[in-house]
Amino acid sequence: MSHHRDVPIEPFSAFEPYGGAAPPVTLTGYLLVAVPRLPDPNFSRRVILVLDHGDHGALGVVLDRPGGVAVDQLLPRWQPLATPPSELFTGGPVARNALIGLVRLGSRDAATEESDTCPTGWRLLVDGERPVGMVDLSVDPAGRAGSIAEARLFSGYAGWDSGQLEEEIEEGSWYVVRAEPRDPISADPEGLWRRVLRRQGGALALVSGFPSDPAVN
Repeated sequence: MSHHRDVPIEPFSAFEPYGGAAPPVTLTGYLLVAVPRLPDPNFSRRVILVLDHGDHGALGVVLDRPGGVAVDQLLPRWQPLATPPSELFTGGPVARNALIGLVRLGSRDAATEESDTCPTGWRLLVDGERPVGMVDLSVDPAGRAGSIAEARLFSGYAGWDSGQLEEEIEEGSWYVVRAEPRDPISADPEGLWRRVLRRQGGALALVSGFPSDPAVN
């Protein structure tokens, strides 16, 4: 499960988690952006990339929480591809011993299964000229390094049971926005929450300026 709350979230007036649009069929590849008042320290002011979502539930990784452990301490083969900060990020509170890898490719052509440079275990998450997807971290990336522009590794993930994520969204815990290829492997992860909200414009851009401490004006 993703988190438990002792304090209920009070949705904003006319809270529209999907920006007024209809919910997509699947949230896979979308971003969950925590509302400013989300009290759970695991997810406060965090951005989550949804890796999988369906009737069975959902799972994702927190994109903006560097974990402080250097990549080369655990998976030295991936160190040359790791974008600074070259740390193992804390993907979430579930299964912290599970390692998950995301890579951004140098071109869309490298993402096709017919390509000799397509990374092993590749699964597209965010399309674009330089798409982002999951890879198999157990495989030596050296043979496919030419196709991988950047990589980021995560320890653990956030998970939701069937219907749980939808319930949290409806009650006002998350904004749901489209991910851009630059988001999952940002060189400035700490600023991701504000940047993602700001680029949405309108009310969400205003939310990006909310202080971390409500007592501070």
